[in-house]
Amino acid sequence: MNQAPITIAGIPIPSNAPIFLAIVAIHVVAGLAAVITGIVAMLSDKRAGRHPSFGVWYYRSVVVVSITMAVLSAMRWSHDYHLFILGALAFAAVVVGRQTAPSRSAGWIRVHVTAMGLSYVFLLTAFYVDNGPNLPLWRRLPHLAYWVLPILAGAPLIVRVLLTHQLVQKKRW
Repeated sequence: MNQAPITIAGIPIPSNAPIFLAIVAIHVVAGLAAVITGIVAMLSDKRAGRHPSFGVWYYRSVVVVSITMAVLSAMRWSHDYHLFILGALAFAAVVVGRQTAPSRSAGWIRVHVTAMGLSYVFLLTAFYVDNGPNLPLWRRLPHLAYWVLPILAGAPLIVRVLLTHQLVQKKRW
């Protein structure tokens, strides 16, 4: 792999090898799709229609992000193994969340909300850990902030949904 770095939109890309750039392009598009479809699914009414449709697209996008992340991490393991771990956690969480979505077993809503919320947090954490130092406002923050801020923002939202959402309240056991 050609290791000549390039910069695109202010973000350094560690290689200009065509295969690397192709995988990065797929990764970026899938990541943007995951962020957008995840937000739409989260903010939609939890009934047939928009929520499950966008939830499926969120799941598929995270799967593609995870696959491309695994390949990109393998190509630069010593630099990106931590991104592999975050991607694996996002993948595991989204799979658990997706598997519990159609279930009606005890506690399924809590598992679904927690897993899908955590998958989104892991996705954002990986993005900020990798790109935060190059983003206009984020570059002023200490490196630890890239790791901590997504969970500090996401955890209270997940807990709020678990404590207040009407579907969770209906299923208290």
